[in-house]
Amino acid sequence: MINISEFRKLSGTEIGISEWIFLTQEKVNQFADVTGDHQFIHVDPVAAKAAGFDSTIVHGYYLLSLVSKFLFDLLPEVEGTSAVLNYGLNKVRFIASVPVGSRVRGQVSMTEITERGAGQFLATFKIILEIEGQDKPAFIAEQLTLFLTS
Repeated sequence: MINISEFRKLSGTEIGISEWIFLTQEKVNQFADVTGDHQFIHVDPVAAKAAGFDSTIVHGYYLLSLVSKFLFDLLPEVEGTSAVLNYGLNKVRFIASVPVGSRVRGQVSMTEITERGAGQFLATFKIILEIEGQDKPAFIAEQLTLFLTS
């Protein structure tokens, strides 16, 4: 656990790299069921191959939803924090598709943190989603997270 002053000193640094996550067809199908996005490129291997893909590909928004996991796994606990809130995204660029059966991991850096008011700190994180064995990342995103402290 670190205090908010120590946490603010992490601005401009790499926080860490997550563990690999294996993306199965079952998980992709579950995401499709939850979101209602059953586009064939995600859930139908035969149709995906007929359309020119090697296999089905993982939903971009499924991949983006992993940002929360990366932050919770990699960020140190900040003393006196009453809540950590998703504040939004400044920018997301999907660069490479992720075939189902791939492993991905997140590289997290804090690019900035500003005090918005008494006990409110807005942190900006750069997240790069790496695909095992590929040079291009799946995405690069700028995530905003609001830390409320007492």
